[in-house]
Amino acid sequence: MKGGITLTGNLGSIAYLVVLFGIFYFLLLRPQQKKNKQLKEMRASLKVGDKITTIGGLVGKIIKVTEDEITLETGADKLRMTFKKWAIATVDTPVEEIE
Repeated sequence: MKGGITLTGNLGSIAYLVVLFGIFYFLLLRPQQKKNKQLKEMRASLKVGDKITTIGGLVGKIIKVTEDEITLETGADKLRMTFKKWAIATVDTPVEEIE
């Protein structure tokens, strides 16, 4: 068959695309999903007394937690600010303070 498309050629192309998508999923999508899940769990477990860092770099201590917001106390003058939970980057409370 000159110039015709063979069944083997089509299956090879489909198999190549499936393998390429599998590699893409495991190298890019899966790690991002895991990271998002860990962030969601971390933000759901925030409690009063935790020391946190916001995505803007502000560091402080949580003094109030609501469903979707936290109130943070920071600085020597104990300035209070309210943030959405999605703005929390890390929890910096040391392990020995938790126990």
